[in-house]
Amino acid sequence: MTDTLTIVGNVATDPVLGRTPSGIPVTNFRVASSQRRFDNATQQWVETSTNWYSIAAFRQLAEHAKASLRSGDSVIVTGRLKIRNWEANGKHGTSVDIDADTIGHDLRWGTAAYARAARSTPVENREPIGVDAADGPEEAATDVDPDEAMALSAAVWTAPDAAPELADADTTPF
Repeated sequence: MTDTLTIVGNVATDPVLGRTPSGIPVTNFRVASSQRRFDNATQQWVETSTNWYSIAAFRQLAEHAKASLRSGDSVIVTGRLKIRNWEANGKHGTSVDIDADTIGHDLRWGTAAYARAARSTPVENREPIGVDAADGPEEAATDVDPDEAMALSAAVWTAPDAAPELADADTTPF
């Protein structure tokens, strides 16, 4: 079972864009979510603790996050929770990771200008996944991961109301 959660916090590290071994874009960054409470004795808000989350965004979300987010930005992140224990150099701890489904700026603290991204390259114009351009079509057919191909295909699909140039196009999937 997957736990989905939403957190509100500040980007603590500038997003870093990389690629998975199969070539899928991935952006990683950390979010700090401070806990506050009102202290009646001092009549002030006091910070009690901070939770730290490692965020991973994939595919188009990765590229958009890298282009849009900077350290210090207030964000809202929704995604799948992953908790894992780690050990390195004689130290050990627990990491709280989120595979992001959605990321947005928290507009309580500022403004943002939204710009729709250009459409992706259609699937038929892309190079096969995990295959060098020098490889022939027989290698392409055997090296493509079906789950990865399905995810890329879904990412390219655009609803008719999302792109005016497709308004008159036949959008029947099959």
